[in-house]
Amino acid sequence: MRIGILGGTFDPIHLGHINPALDVKQQLNLDQIWLMPNHISPLKNTTVVSSHHRLEMVKLICQQYPEFELCDIEINRNTPSYSATTLSLLRQQHPKDEFFFIMGMDSFIQLPLWYQWQSLFTLCHIALCQRPGWAMDTQSEMTKQLLLRQAAASYLDSPSHATHGKIFCINSQLVDISSTEIRQRLAENIDISAVLLQTTTDYIRQHKLYR
Repeated sequence: MRIGILGGTFDPIHLGHINPALDVKQQLNLDQIWLMPNHISPLKNTTVVSSHHRLEMVKLICQQYPEFELCDIEINRNTPSYSATTLSLLRQQHPKDEFFFIMGMDSFIQLPLWYQWQSLFTLCHIALCQRPGWAMDTQSEMTKQLLLRQAAASYLDSPSHATHGKIFCINSQLVDISSTEIRQRLAENIDISAVLLQTTTDYIRQHKLYR
């Protein structure tokens, strides 16, 4: 199978996560998208709500969208969620599957700060979704990687294509909002129905989160 992986704190999960993931699945003709909430993010100090609540909100999304599956490999780990470690383990567990790691341009630019970041290109492809307002330094390491590794979706039609190491740029109608802004609006009781699914909003209200 061809599997897209979208990781994150999902604090909370919103359309800025969901819509690009659906675009990746459609444009690269993937079989599934795995939503992978993490327990301890190496690049974020903390989350606002517990791993339990973040996991439950992701489960609700997976129930609503048949395209999505929950991947709980990171949220059940009591050590920092290094993507290289996770993908290495997933490749061992699913040797016949092809993985596409989904990330936004903001994360892609910061990739050299990630643990063993270069090993990602030996473990998976990258599906790159550009977020509004982000541009790349033409002299940066990641610009060089993009020029070296960029491929069109048609590349995957070749029976002999590599199962890792390529970067696919995704055309996506991205929602220009962050989880931080959503939490602020929730705390101020501002309507956020344009960016949160009703099931997520109901869960947040039921459990009195982000107040």
